Amino acid sequence: MTLNKTRGNMYSFVTHTWNTVKGKCPHDCSYCYMKQWGEQPELHFDEKELKIDLGVGNFIFVGSSCDMWARDIPEEWIIKTLAHCRLYPNDWLFQSKNPGRFRWFYGQFSGPRIVFGTTIETNRESDVCKEAPSIFDRYVAISEIGGQGDGEEVMVTIEPIMDFDLKPMVEMFVDIEPQWVNIGADSGAHNLHEPPVEKIKELIAELSKFTEVKLKKNLKRILEERKE
Repeated sequence: MTLNKTRGNMYSFVTHTWNTVKGKCPHDCSYCYMKQWGEQPELHFDEKELKIDLGVGNFIFVGSSCDMWARDIPEEWIIKTLAHCRLYPNDWLFQSKNPGRFRWFYGQFSGPRIVFGTTIETNRESDVCKEAPSIFDRYVAISEIGGQGDGEEVMVTIEPIMDFDLKPMVEMFVDIEPQWVNIGADSGAHNLHEPPVEKIKELIAELSKFTEVKLKKNLKRILEERKE
């Protein structure tokens, strides 16, 4: 087995992905890209992944295909994953819709660069991820990391972007203090309630006043399809 190079709609700054926890994600988000390949197998830990050489100088997204920080993921699986990460001097991205669980494992993360992330599709509550923590809970948890000022980097992904209220949305991100924000659109035609172009542009302008904004390629569909 070899380390997976990024492809498709992955973040441009990530060089590789690595997944020890596999199978049906407990969060069961309606827009999950893994669903395009049909029903996923039962949740499991793939011991073979611990034999992979993770290399040096990579930027690896750990847990890209299944949220390894979900409430139902056994603690042992996370401990094994982080122990293998510590053997390699890479940069790491850990992203979860349950970011409050990161703090349970402080002291076990190691690398030149550690980035913690979460997904906030909108400031409004939604049922697209019914089994995941609420938008508000994600916001509170990631804010506690971003506001500590002790070296952790925080990013937030607004993908797939859903309609939002501009002022409350921006205020959330001011509190979070992210190093950067990614914005992307629905890539799978899931009939989500997407915001108008002008509102997206306003959001980009407001966020750019205090953080870096990275636009994902799939956002181009909204920006171009809805030109007047």
